[in-house]
Amino acid sequence: MLTLTSLGGAGTVTGSKHLLSHGDTHLLIDCGLFQGLKNLRELNWERLTIDPRDIDAVVLTHAHLDHSGYLPKLVHDGLSGKIYATPATRDVAELILRDSAHLQEKDADFANRHGFSRHAPARPLYGVREAERAIAAFAPVRLHHSVAIPGGATLLLRRAGHILGAATAQIDIGGQRIVFSGDLGRYNDAVMHDPEPVPQADYVVIESTYGNRSHDVADPVEALGRVIECTVQRGGTVVIPAFAVGRAQSLIHHL
Repeated sequence: MLTLTSLGGAGTVTGSKHLLSHGDTHLLIDCGLFQGLKNLRELNWERLTIDPRDIDAVVLTHAHLDHSGYLPKLVHDGLSGKIYATPATRDVAELILRDSAHLQEKDADFANRHGFSRHAPARPLYGVREAERAIAAFAPVRLHHSVAIPGGATLLLRRAGHILGAATAQIDIGGQRIVFSGDLGRYNDAVMHDPEPVPQADYVVIESTYGNRSHDVADPVEALGRVIECTVQRGGTVVIPAFAVGRAQSLIHHL
């Protein structure tokens, strides 16, 4: 019998972990950290309802921390299977997981030096060593290339258009086809490929963070221009983040 259990990413938008089981085979689709309010972050310290040693493989749709950030903890707790993802997702996850581990080590050190932790000593959820072990477990999978994964299953990844490397995951197992959307991007994005259609599936597990919203199709540069122009005309001040300064300067030049 095929079963699906959400260990995260249901009831909240973070901590995505979906356990797909068929007989003795257990596949985890995404492995994210809970982020945000304290009550959510504390969920990262709770035991999973399945022993990580019983998980045969992980399929990663993309590298954002709420989908990949629990991997080092999972590996530390006993995961020995591979982590399947696109090559680009593997490369982005390498940067994100190392950074996450480094920040957690620094936060724990800061808490210990200033004595404000409830625990003595304060410990990170995982450190750089665990992140490196998780990175080493990645098995890159090319887009549109069907590969065999544990339990007699096959995996096919298609573009999801979300971030670099993001993919939908089609898993055929037990005579059924289940597709996990991960996070989906918009169509007609200036820098990303459009999400690719899925021709057929028995079940689709789809993200719905913006499922009840219609995205504004207006050009964001033109919208920013209108805000700047209106603000300047009434003698106001426009505060622009450092990462957007270059584009804003170019826009102001043409006003």
